[in-house]
Amino acid sequence: MQLSQGIQMDPIEKASHAPDHNMLSVVKRQRIQDFFFHKITLSFSLLVLFALMGIIISLLINAWPALAKFGFQFIWRVEWDIVNEEFGAAIAIFGTLVSALIALLIAVPLSFGIALFLTETCPTYLRRPLGTAIELLAAVPSIIYGMFGLFIFAPLFAEYGQPALQSTLGKMPIIGSLFGGAMNGVGILAAGIVLAFMIVPFIAAVMRDVFEIVPPILRESAYGLGCTTWEVVRSIVLPYTQKGVIGGVMLGLGRALGETMAVTFVIGNSQRLSASLFSPGTTIASTLANEFGEAADFHLSTLFALGFLLFVITFIVLSIAKIMLIRAEKAKGTKT
Repeated sequence: MQLSQGIQMDPIEKASHAPDHNMLSVVKRQRIQDFFFHKITLSFSLLVLFALMGIIISLLINAWPALAKFGFQFIWRVEWDIVNEEFGAAIAIFGTLVSALIALLIAVPLSFGIALFLTETCPTYLRRPLGTAIELLAAVPSIIYGMFGLFIFAPLFAEYGQPALQSTLGKMPIIGSLFGGAMNGVGILAAGIVLAFMIVPFIAAVMRDVFEIVPPILRESAYGLGCTTWEVVRSIVLPYTQKGVIGGVMLGLGRALGETMAVTFVIGNSQRLSASLFSPGTTIASTLANEFGEAADFHLSTLFALGFLLFVITFIVLSIAKIMLIRAEKAKGTKT
């Protein structure tokens, strides 16, 4: 009996070790799955970096003949003579930066007002239709904005907008020269205004989303203390959403710097430098769009150099935005 009982105990003892064996196999399988998941996600991340490096290297290789000939002087040279192969990027850089700055000066206040209305004072029955309209505007192709700017906005701007600006701001002593010259509806100012229409939906949508993440208890507490809507926005909403607001503005600026078709329609596409915002000009993107198809040899190399400069400008702008965010976070930490 004792022997039979002893023999019957062995399977029980073996079965007691079965859960440990199963657990080890499960842990081993999970580790293998985590290993492959980590490697797959790492490869995706490295793929983005390799693509970025490939773009930079290809731009530099193709732009090297122009950069080797002109050097850093290519940045501030104003010549653009295709026949004699004398090129400079100053006019295109000037048009790119000025048109983007005009677009920001117009779009940021409008976007801020739209986002505040949608999140703070808009009736409930209007909030969804207006939000949908903003999202639809962001989805409109840029060539549609360009056609609107050339065939509808430019004639109206030449007939009403430019004369009004010239008769008022054009007579001021310091900035008067900015609003002189021929009034034909196209130029750097017209391009900046059309760009503003394009980037307003992007900035407004981002601002609306970040304003909505403010905890309701903060708003209710401020209103309970007797604060006005503007005081709540200034003291509660903006400090809480500062990073998101700056990110939205930088998103709009990046769109304005790289916009091609809409600007090509209304900027005039002239390689001349003028102090007047009414005069035709050009941007880096519009120059590439207009001349890339017919360029060859050294002319093509200069266009690649312009593309590389646009990449550098965008990188510098995003870096400045990142530095601003870091400083804002440090200042906020020291205050607290």
